[in-house]
Amino acid sequence: MLTYRDAGVNIDAAEELLRRLKPLIRSTFTPGVLADIGHFGGFFDARFSDYEHPVLVASTDGVGTKVKLAIRLRIHSTVGQDLVNHCVNDILSCGARPLFFLDYFACGRLDISVAEQVIGGIITACRSNGCALLGGETAEMPSVYAPGEYDLAGTIVGVVEHSHILDGRSIQPGDTLIGLASTGLHTNGYSLAMAALRDHDLETYVPELGSSLGEALLAVHRSYAAMLLPVLQRGLVKGIAHVTGGGILGNLQRILPRGVTAEIAWDAWQVPLLFRYIQHAGAIPEEEMRRVFNLGIGMVLVVAPEHVSEVMALCAEESPVVIGETRRAS
Repeated sequence: MLTYRDAGVNIDAAEELLRRLKPLIRSTFTPGVLADIGHFGGFFDARFSDYEHPVLVASTDGVGTKVKLAIRLRIHSTVGQDLVNHCVNDILSCGARPLFFLDYFACGRLDISVAEQVIGGIITACRSNGCALLGGETAEMPSVYAPGEYDLAGTIVGVVEHSHILDGRSIQPGDTLIGLASTGLHTNGYSLAMAALRDHDLETYVPELGSSLGEALLAVHRSYAAMLLPVLQRGLVKGIAHVTGGGILGNLQRILPRGVTAEIAWDAWQVPLLFRYIQHAGAIPEEEMRRVFNLGIGMVLVVAPEHVSEVMALCAEESPVVIGETRRAS
């Protein structure tokens, strides 16, 4: 007699995981959450009394091959935070504050301890970003993932006042580009980084990095919400580029209007040692480094010259630096 467990899917393990996580998930609930865990969908109150014309902003993403590194090093508590913070920064770049998050965790065989750490990281980041974990899915698929492997993705929904949407249309030549420091690679470039470091020991302490190479590579993707939301409320920013795949210039091009380009002063900040370590290990050309990695700049703000001093002061905790300006495209 064949059972679901014989086929590789353990329903009891999934139920035990949910039982353990329920109190933690509830700790992320905000006043807008209207129902407890367990329904076929999550309910969120869409009355936004503080907004004249509220606009919902949604984004979906994953953490890419960074999960392979987490699995290899058996450190599972950080990639969930990466996932949430990445998504928060994406909608923040549109001017939105986060409302709720939905996660998807897929694996070959459900290891409750591993899943608890991964989803625990999601919960931690949701709490710190004031974002409710409204629902999610845990999928055990032995025919898709090998034992010990997993992947995760998430969807975030936020809200912005219509008149405060950041779409870059007000950017013009002569605006200032302010870079905010990253905490490392964030969630992009890991395929290239791991190819460059394939012969390196990731677990030995590296004095220059102040950690092992693996720990430096797994540094949590920073969320800029707590610092930037007050800046956005003051209307001091014309555009924001979240530096993900494509590097600084590639992501700036996504928000610049036609006829405007960005000129970066690449020597305006000190590139963190981790990036140079990767570059040296793989003999990676500088142009490729700039195209793939954030090189220590996780967000770029486009600001009118008259607001630069105020923005720099408000962002002081994130080590802001002027990294260039916008120019008229030739």
